[in-house]
Amino acid sequence: MMTEANITRLVSKLSQMRGAALKLVQFMSIQDTHIFPSDVNKIFRRVQGSAHYMPDWQMQQVLETSLGETWADNFISFDRIPFAAASIGQVHHAVLAPSQSPSGGGGGGGGQRVAVKIQFPNIANLIASDLGYVKMLLTAGSLLPRGLFLDRTIQVMKDELTDECDYSREASFLKRYGAPECAIASRVTELCLRELFQFRLMQTDPNFTNFLWNSRSQQLSLVDFGATREYKKEFMDNWLRLLQAAACEDRIACAELSRSLGYLTGEENEIMLDAHIDSMVLLATSFKSTTLQPFAFGPGTPWADITARIRANIPVMLKHRLTPPPRETYSLNLKLSGAFLLASRLRAIVGTKETWDLVVSSYKFG
Repeated sequence: MMTEANITRLVSKLSQMRGAALKLVQFMSIQDTHIFPSDVNKIFRRVQGSAHYMPDWQMQQVLETSLGETWADNFISFDRIPFAAASIGQVHHAVLAPSQSPSGGGGGGGGQRVAVKIQFPNIANLIASDLGYVKMLLTAGSLLPRGLFLDRTIQVMKDELTDECDYSREASFLKRYGAPECAIASRVTELCLRELFQFRLMQTDPNFTNFLWNSRSQQLSLVDFGATREYKKEFMDNWLRLLQAAACEDRIACAELSRSLGYLTGEENEIMLDAHIDSMVLLATSFKSTTLQPFAFGPGTPWADITARIRANIPVMLKHRLTPPPRETYSLNLKLSGAFLLASRLRAIVGTKETWDLVVSSYKFG
C-alpha cells in the first residue's frame, strides 16, 4: 500500500542508493506527471532533488586514490562539504594553487576558483545491478504503463550512465562547448536548437541546476557535461525534416518520416497514427509561421492548452504503440521538454519562430 509512511521510506531508500538507481528515478521524475499514478509520481518528485553525499572519510579516500595523499596541495582552499550531489558524484567549491591553474592563478597571490567533481566509489561497476534493483521496485504491482518500454529505457540509461562516469570524456566535451547569451528562456531555447542543428551535440540533462544565469552579464552557462550526446548526421537530417513537416502540418510527410526514424512500424492502427502525428504537430506549434509571435509560455497561454492536448494523447500512444521510440530521442526529448518547462515556469515570452529561423536557415542536409 502506498501510504504516506511507505512513500517516505521508499524516497529515503532511493535517495541513498546513488548511481544508476537514483539516475533512473530522477529521469522518471522529469516525465509528464500524467504518465504515472499519483503515488508513483509523488515518489519520483521527492527523489529528484534528494541525492545524498559521501561522508567526509569516504571523500578523503577517493581523493587520495585519485590525486595521492598530498591531494590538498593542489588547492589554496577546498570546501569539504559539497554544494551539490547527484546520482554519480558530488561537487565542491575550491581554489586551485597557482602551480595547478591553467591560467597561472589570479593576481595578488589568488588562485583560480573551480568546481571539483568527485565520483562516488565503484559507481561505474554497479550500474547494471542498481538498474535491475530499481526495475524490480518499479514493476512491482504493475504500476507503470506497458507502453513506457521500461527495458529499453533502462538499457539506454545504462549506456549513457557509463559515458557519464568517464570524466575525461566529459572534459573533452567541455572544451568543445559554447553557450549562447541573452534572456534565460529565449537563450535556453536557442541553445537547444543550436545543440541539435548546429553542433549535433547536446547536453541532455534538463535539470535546472545544470544552468547558471549571470544577471549582470546576461550570460547563460552550462556547468555539467556528463550527459552530453552526439547525433549522427543522417538521424538529425530526418529529425529536422520531421519537425519541419509538423510545423507545416504535412501529416503524410510526418507519417513517412516517423517510419524512417523508427517512431512507427507502419503497422499501427489509425488511433495510434493520429495521436502520434497530432502530438508532433502540436509540439511544433511555436515554430509555425502562422503562430502569433513572440510566443507565450505558462499558465493561461496557448502553450498550456497545447501541453494539455499532448497529455491527452499520451495514454492513447502508450496503449497502441507497437515499438519503442528511437533511442536517440529519449534524452533529446527530455532536454526539449525541460527547456519548455523552464520557459513555462518563468512565464516567458519568447520569439521562438525567429530563433528557429536563425538556427535552421543555415542547416545543410546530406
